[in-house]
Amino acid sequence: MTTQVIKTAGRHALKGSFVAARYGGKATVFGLRAGIRRTQRFPDLPQLPEGQYVDLPGRGETFVVDTGVPEGRPDAPTLLLFHGLATTSYLTWFSTLDQLRESHRVVMLDQRWHGRGIVSERFSLEDCVDDAALVLDHLGITEVIAVGYSMGGALAQVFWRRHGERTLGLVLASTSACWKAGLGDAMFYPVLGLANTRFRGHYRSRVDLVRASLTESLDPVQEMSTWAWSEFRSTSAWSMPEVLGTLGGFDARAWLSEIDVPTAVVLTARDHAIPTSRQRMLAEAIPGATVHEAPGGHASVVFDVQRWRPIFLAAVADVVAAVEAERARVPRAAEG
Repeated sequence: MTTQVIKTAGRHALKGSFVAARYGGKATVFGLRAGIRRTQRFPDLPQLPEGQYVDLPGRGETFVVDTGVPEGRPDAPTLLLFHGLATTSYLTWFSTLDQLRESHRVVMLDQRWHGRGIVSERFSLEDCVDDAALVLDHLGITEVIAVGYSMGGALAQVFWRRHGERTLGLVLASTSACWKAGLGDAMFYPVLGLANTRFRGHYRSRVDLVRASLTESLDPVQEMSTWAWSEFRSTSAWSMPEVLGTLGGFDARAWLSEIDVPTAVVLTARDHAIPTSRQRMLAEAIPGATVHEAPGGHASVVFDVQRWRPIFLAAVADVVAAVEAERARVPRAAEG
């Protein structure tokens, strides 16, 4: 491949990565604004739990939210939430946090190259889940149910793979075991990889500038769409080629059959970002996984909350029930 061909293909790959990655975040904000216009109502920002920066020695400083142990549920499993591509923990999970933290301790962090996360030399899924494990160490938490949406679903799978001893269960929503499917992807991701090798230093410097400008505090007086737009813009567009290039190399299909913890897969039936067929293949490859199907598209976590949220919460409840049943069974087995 000539240098000129690489440059031309690289420009197209970069353009495509920006369009694909930013569409979801912009659609979220525009959808919120459209909903406001339809109802003529400006909702208040939900009461979000405050976060804090946590220094991970030798790795960097990342933004962590810990809701604490819920009153009356000291033994409930902790939920570790992994957010989606081009968003943040708050922006992915704000519509479900209130319900989740009523019964569980919830921990989440902005991933590398996203929002207030670490800006490292390169983005890798392995580094992200190892960051999460160190955050758990910092908080004194030994075991969790890993919950992931979209890109976060890939992270939850990798978390089990690398930290299986800490993983009680998995909830995988609108996600896949492999991001590369079909001839188009087979051409797109290698070219994107070539472009990333050349321009990664430039991406990182731009991402670092955005990261340095962010503050920790939430503004409680903002209305929903203003807050969502601000949170969305906290992830630099320049992070997307690097992150997408990494996702293009993710493939868990060879080891999904080894997953040995209770797992629920939440499908989105009209998903054009990650086809429902690929989500279903993920569920079928994991032994004993339960399937919970929501009727909407990939952004149902925001656009179709009224229908998506109860299905997602039921999936979490299924895994929690299975984990608690296993906890009850093991002591009896030991006594016998």
